[in-house]
Amino acid sequence: MDAIGGFWNWNPLLRKSKPSQRRRIESKSGSTIEAGYRFPLKQAVTAASLALTGDTIAQLRDRWSKAMAASKHQSVSDADTATQDILWSQISDHDWLRALRMTSYGFLLYGPGSYFWYQCLDHFLPKPTVQNVMLKVLLNQIVLGPCVIAVVFAWNNLWLKKLPELPGKYKRDALPTLLYGFRFWIPVSVINFWLVPLQARVAFMSMGSIFWNFYLSSSMSK
Repeated sequence: MDAIGGFWNWNPLLRKSKPSQRRRIESKSGSTIEAGYRFPLKQAVTAASLALTGDTIAQLRDRWSKAMAASKHQSVSDADTATQDILWSQISDHDWLRALRMTSYGFLLYGPGSYFWYQCLDHFLPKPTVQNVMLKVLLNQIVLGPCVIAVVFAWNNLWLKKLPELPGKYKRDALPTLLYGFRFWIPVSVINFWLVPLQARVAFMSMGSIFWNFYLSSSMSK
């Protein structure tokens, strides 16, 4: 049994990892990509918070519009009561499950996914030349854009238990959403790649996502 403390105690699973297994891959711009997976918690929380903000604005807008349309036919004496009812409905009628869908999408999917996407773009296209910026914008629109729309629609239908209706949702809303995204995200992406540092790109794009999530949330709730 003493031999267990000698040669026979060797276990390949207990060996210390070599430095090469944790090497850092440096791009010419000075950014790094670590070998191995590391969940980007900060970027995920940022994306989740801003996705929640965009959905909240969309819900408040929808309820306010409906309440104001319903109050147009009321008498002046009922105006104060109607206003109070509208304000109360803004809180009491909030769809928290819908808010959770958008928040979880930002935390689990968009935040981590876009973070690693921008790391890869910066690694393979490190120089901030006009050609590289335009190529990043193009890749963002033809690769990331359709992926985001496909994933968020699928995520929403999965939560609603309506996956059989997903193909119809794609046919009806995917292309208009994508074209609207082109008009919005192309100028935002140019600013993002040209002026914003790598570490702040997810936060910057998430700020734009407040408006984009507002549109997505409104589109998915139709």
